[in-house]
Amino acid sequence: MLYLITGGAGFIGSHLSEELMNRGHDVISVDNFNDYYDPSLKETNLKLVEKTAEKNGSYYKMYRGDIRNKEFINSIFENHIFDGVVSLAANAGVRPSIDNPSYYVDVNLMGLTNLLEACRFHNVRSFVFISSSSVYGNNKKVPFSEKDPVDNPISPYAATKKAGELLCYTYHSLFDMNIACLRYFTVYGPRQRPDLAINKFTRLMLEDESIPMYGDGSTARDYTYVSDIVEGTILALNYVMKKDKHIYDIFNLGGSHPISLIDLINVIGNTLNKKPKIKQLPMQPGDVNITYSDFSHAKEILNYEPKVRIDEGIKKFVDWYLDNNAKQKI
Repeated sequence: MLYLITGGAGFIGSHLSEELMNRGHDVISVDNFNDYYDPSLKETNLKLVEKTAEKNGSYYKMYRGDIRNKEFINSIFENHIFDGVVSLAANAGVRPSIDNPSYYVDVNLMGLTNLLEACRFHNVRSFVFISSSSVYGNNKKVPFSEKDPVDNPISPYAATKKAGELLCYTYHSLFDMNIACLRYFTVYGPRQRPDLAINKFTRLMLEDESIPMYGDGSTARDYTYVSDIVEGTILALNYVMKKDKHIYDIFNLGGSHPISLIDLINVIGNTLNKKPKIKQLPMQPGDVNITYSDFSHAKEILNYEPKVRIDEGIKKFVDWYLDNNAKQKI
């Protein structure tokens, strides 16, 4: 099988590309290597993916470009026959989206439209769209279920992900495409973006700097280890590959064990054998109080079952961070 992975040099995309090749598949990647964070980190990810391709004898190619460029995307589809597509490329980050909403709409929706259009005209009928747990907003009911209404996003980023799910349904309905939308819940692990909490807090503790804690530390996140996310994504990809079914579905991919911000900081501190220095700050606009996944639907349909507990995952991340001596810039 040949799969297209957009955002393929990023944190999750590089892990997904490697695992697909470990399972005997070939991968084409797209990434624009933008400067949202240090592009050299993506270059390092790419080298790791290329080594995996070489080890497995897999076909792998990286296209450097922007998913908003329709001609660029079409040229890739003209050169390859894809069995499926995973749409990971997006402008990430809740807080930055508040400062520049038009850019988020442009990248996350126009880019997605270009991909769906290319699939439509090149007869690619299996598509996985990466959505986000942020679509739930400040949902009062926990854990969050795919059946819950998600009509009140509290950031432009969340709004673009909800809109992306609707756009995917339109293409499923009009053009007979099998589509799964995956709501990821706070993914972490080796290669995590340097602006995200676990990576950032680890770096600051090692440098004996203060940890910025927004609010009183009671906000909680359902952290999900990257290998569990990759497994769930591949299960969803296999699901939409079924030719005898007309599929549109939404799945939560989470760990279903939220941890408070203050507890997370302490787990990282204990793992590093460091006492965290905490600087308490006001809550940030767009931040939700809790994320908490009910993944029973994904378990029933996809056989998704997360395996890595938060303490184990933090240990794996810290070991990777120390091994790589990562002095990462945000």
